[in-house]
Amino acid sequence: MLRHPKGTDLALERIRRLLSALGEPQRRLPPVIHVAGTNGKGSVVAFSRAILEAAGLSVHVHTSPHLVSWHERYRLGRADGPGRLVEDAVLAEAIARVGQANGDEPITVFEVLTAVTFLLFSEHPADAALIEVGLGGRFDATNVIENPAATLVSSVSLDHQSYLGDRVELIAAEKAGIFKRGAPAVVGLQGESVALDVLRARAGRAGAPLHVYGEDFFAFEERGRLVYQDERGLLDLPLPRLNGRHQLANAALALAGLRAGGFDPSEEAVAEGIARAEWPGRLQRITSGPLHALAVPGAEVWIDGGHNPGAGVAIAEAMAEMEDRVPRPLFLISGMLSTKDPIGFFEAFSGMARRVFTVPIVSSEAGMPADELADAAIEAGLDAEPCDSVAEAIALVSTGWRSQPAPRFLICGSLYLIGEVLAESGLAPQ
Repeated sequence: MLRHPKGTDLALERIRRLLSALGEPQRRLPPVIHVAGTNGKGSVVAFSRAILEAAGLSVHVHTSPHLVSWHERYRLGRADGPGRLVEDAVLAEAIARVGQANGDEPITVFEVLTAVTFLLFSEHPADAALIEVGLGGRFDATNVIENPAATLVSSVSLDHQSYLGDRVELIAAEKAGIFKRGAPAVVGLQGESVALDVLRARAGRAGAPLHVYGEDFFAFEERGRLVYQDERGLLDLPLPRLNGRHQLANAALALAGLRAGGFDPSEEAVAEGIARAEWPGRLQRITSGPLHALAVPGAEVWIDGGHNPGAGVAIAEAMAEMEDRVPRPLFLISGMLSTKDPIGFFEAFSGMARRVFTVPIVSSEAGMPADELADAAIEAGLDAEPCDSVAEAIALVSTGWRSQPAPRFLICGSLYLIGEVLAESGLAPQ
């Protein structure tokens, strides 16, 4: 079935042909919130889902990529409680139907997975569907949704340059490709003004009513609370369960997107959703499993799958906040794909990380060799050495450690690596 010569080929002709053969399931979805962005879009989806479910609504969720299991990409909403990952038999049957409909025509893996999304979401009732873009936006296979309730773009920065362009303004233009005439376009906090300029211009060109973080809605921390503000007034909310100051803006984007898309959750539902939203592999603390057991007693083990310079800045800021609260020596354990910008990622940790241990990624043939990654970390101004595994890196630091306080480990650089850590720790997303 997967006959296309390229693993990634951004175009819409093949997915449209396949969906036509399936009877156009993308036209029979519940109201869709379509989410693009370089960093934060998964967290925005997590906040949106938690808020809607706290409001008593059933929610389908498509995210990409998965960490441990393909099932993570498909969460089916239920009327009697939170949504659940798709069951084996249901997923297998949907994949078989998509394969039969496609026949021997060229198709990519992500296009098959996207067709499965629309098939599943069209045949199981729900009140809303949250659909995360896979790559870019304009030519992403999810961008066949014709009438979304709202389109959201989280932070835009450099990533996937070989597909999306080597300048932020080019990448922003690709993300803005999900904007649709008449559908509200809600834009989150942008680190570079040029990205916002492009998103604003593209929304105007598309005829999409624009809502911008910092202009139409805001979020800030005050006295240990999250204060959200838009034209309807202020909401006094709990801080997100998700770690990092960047999650304030992500939570605000989620709420603004839901409101723009016609959903009106109560303040109680918003508060509950923000407080309980979870998103595995993003500044998640590991407190059990064999890797944690290797660490010196009292040490902290954190993981984050961010893998581009923008993500590096956000993660480093979160680590700095932790350092302010509880000072600990910081050690990075990092593996990255060869398509990423390791120097740009590591530069954010200059002067902060005591040492970087680089490791191979065994679950991807595209992983960068550990010695090359160590050279990149050194070029970024960090002390670094290659290791064979995460376990070896933790053991190198922990064996014979006598000083106080105990160290803080951050395992980072790739969602593939984070998936391996979660699987080894018995913490696969549920």
